[in-house]
Amino acid sequence: MRSIKSIKTIKGKTVLLRVDFNVPVKNGKVEDSFRIVKALPTLRFLQKKGAKVIIITHLGKGGESLASVARGLNKFIKVKFVPGIVGPKVLKIVSAMKNGEVILLQNLRNNKREKESNKVFALNLAKLADIYVNDAFPVSHRRDASIILLPKLLPSYAGFQLSKEVKNLSRAFKKPTHPFFFILGGAKFSTKMPLIQKYLKLADRVFIGGALANDFLKAKGYEVGKSLVDNTDYDIKKILKNKKLILPVDVIVKSKNKLINKKVSEIKKDENILDIGKQSIKNLAPLIKKSKLILWNGPLGKYEAGGAGATKKILKLVAQSKAESIIGGGDTVSLVSEMQMEKKFSFVSTGGGATLEFLANGTLPGIKALG
Repeated sequence: MRSIKSIKTIKGKTVLLRVDFNVPVKNGKVEDSFRIVKALPTLRFLQKKGAKVIIITHLGKGGESLASVARGLNKFIKVKFVPGIVGPKVLKIVSAMKNGEVILLQNLRNNKREKESNKVFALNLAKLADIYVNDAFPVSHRRDASIILLPKLLPSYAGFQLSKEVKNLSRAFKKPTHPFFFILGGAKFSTKMPLIQKYLKLADRVFIGGALANDFLKAKGYEVGKSLVDNTDYDIKKILKNKKLILPVDVIVKSKNKLINKKVSEIKKDENILDIGKQSIKNLAPLIKKSKLILWNGPLGKYEAGGAGATKKILKLVAQSKAESIIGGGDTVSLVSEMQMEKKFSFVSTGGGATLEFLANGTLPGIKALG
């Protein structure tokens, strides 16, 4: 990928900057500015160099306005919100832009052609600018028009955050340091299976938590009650034989209206697993302490239902360790942001699904498109 630093002439050029400002918004206010803050170095670099910057992003699945995001962004950098995406009105506004000016176009997903990867839509977007920059790592696993078609239509470059993501996440599979400890949580077994198989080879130990652990416990013959499981056959029993694999030995269950710490052998049919237990946390502490590299993706409990305790405790243990730490996964990163702990880790990824796919495959469609 070519970095924006390699652009010879930026002054006076119009730059179409694809970011991912798909941020949580409540009552018209941005609740977490993590992704916005991560795009600021690229934005400020382009602005300082005298570019006319057109920001494009999506929010949700479509139908929502980016007006609230524009207000959130204005806390950091002066930006004008344009309630359109393509067409004569947008072209007129763009043609009147001055050097260093920044505008934010309306939600890309409000036009169905974005998700359809429509060539005409991409051509209309390309007409607005001279240069395309992708700084939207969290959505670079998608085959949307703004991700994979625009790089074919304009001179294309990677923004600073996208370059950082590639550089830092690559450390997990390009000659990783040892002892290497991989912690994997969350749900969606189908997306995590390639990671489990890959990192059981690369890492020294692999701990499985979150809803993923329920499938392993069930495969071992334990009762998991009403807990979330994926009933697809992933040949888990073969993985269970791997000596690198570590599973919870106890869990927090919801029994009626009570939260109880139980051994995995004590779970009842009417109970629901919310988190890993106290002994499981204790078992991980020495492994974390002696590791030189820790890669973590996904929460270890059902954190929206009150199962965030173990994830918070282990985040603190990882932060206190001397290991190089790489943290990813939307929910895990939300907790890091909430706890104001980002600076305690070597790298915190902005991606969710994109982080998983990159760690599994070593590239993404949006990255390939820039090549």
